[in-house]
Amino acid sequence: MDTKAFKRSLHSSENYYRKGFGHAAQVTEKVHFEYQSNLIQQIRENVFTWQQGDVTIQLAKAMGFCWGVERAIALAYETRQQFPTERIWITNELIHNPLVNENMRDMQVEFIPVNEQGQKDFSVVAKEDVVILPAFGASFGEMQLLNQKGCKIMDTTCPWVSKVWNSVEKHKKGDYTSIIHGKYKHEETIATSSFAGKYLIVLNLQEAEYVCNYILNGGDREEFLTKFTHAYSEGFDPDTDLIRVGVANQTTMLKGETERIGKLFERTLMRKYGADELNDHFLSFNTICDATQERQDAMFQLVEEKLDLMVVVGGFNSSNTTHLQEIPIERGIPSYHIDTAERIGPGNRIEYKKLHSCLEVQENWLQPGPIVVGITSGASTPDKVVADVIQKIFDIKGAM
Repeated sequence: MDTKAFKRSLHSSENYYRKGFGHAAQVTEKVHFEYQSNLIQQIRENVFTWQQGDVTIQLAKAMGFCWGVERAIALAYETRQQFPTERIWITNELIHNPLVNENMRDMQVEFIPVNEQGQKDFSVVAKEDVVILPAFGASFGEMQLLNQKGCKIMDTTCPWVSKVWNSVEKHKKGDYTSIIHGKYKHEETIATSSFAGKYLIVLNLQEAEYVCNYILNGGDREEFLTKFTHAYSEGFDPDTDLIRVGVANQTTMLKGETERIGKLFERTLMRKYGADELNDHFLSFNTICDATQERQDAMFQLVEEKLDLMVVVGGFNSSNTTHLQEIPIERGIPSYHIDTAERIGPGNRIEYKKLHSCLEVQENWLQPGPIVVGITSGASTPDKVVADVIQKIFDIKGAM
């Protein structure tokens, strides 16, 4: 199936929408009320610093909702307003934030059920229904199925994700294997790989180094395939499918690591085939999301300050939030990743997600006396949630 031709056909369908329906004013007012915060705005206006009692808050200069997330939420809200009585489904979480997804449920937007095998059951969708595709996008197979059903489709896919899809389409056209820096179970990477031809997904620089060593020196083919189980296209053969490669990424991965992976493959293919032949064996486009890059850069800047601890606010399944959490931990700053203010308390305790691990509880996490707390949030996190977290910190310290 020509995925590019299918997308062109879908985009011209009368049942397909990528823009609002003229309800922007009402939706903007509602979104502002539900997700924005006067406190966070005040802190931004006060050079990103706020002091109350013994607590000094240092806010990251770029944090919270990105443009793509704001767009997805606005389109979802407009969809409900445009279709007030129709049954509306969404193929996945709209974004990785519990408050936003709970609000979707409150608006009677239903999530496609998942069966015991972990497969989505689209049999519940009828022709007269409306289906929202989330900010991460949906796979080619899902789009094709929904198009065949003839239901109305509201596509809130972030344009930066669409840009990555265009890149892997170019890889496919040139018979390059797409090396995708991402998490093979993540919705965005699942969608991206569905538009690729041959592909291999690498999680990090270490996996990329393993692949590049195989390109240069060969190795155990079965070991390779076992190592990357579930992370390559059907029929993938490392002995023949790594001769020509193109690099793409899940937009929420660490910018610096994506760049290093791209450079590593470029150097590897140059060593293997020579500089004159490089363009026949390596292809790369800049697909790093501006918002992800800005939030990571702001975090790198924030951890240069003298911080007693760091609080990172965002969904536990949010990739971009997890990568923000890595930055202070690498610098030895005590850091707590929470998804809601309810993780704080009762008393001076916090329940947080340890990096690449499970939930843990820390008692007496806020020390007596003056403290400086760094605060940031992932691109799917409303300012209102961050404000609630800060207020909880003020309340605990005020009671000491």
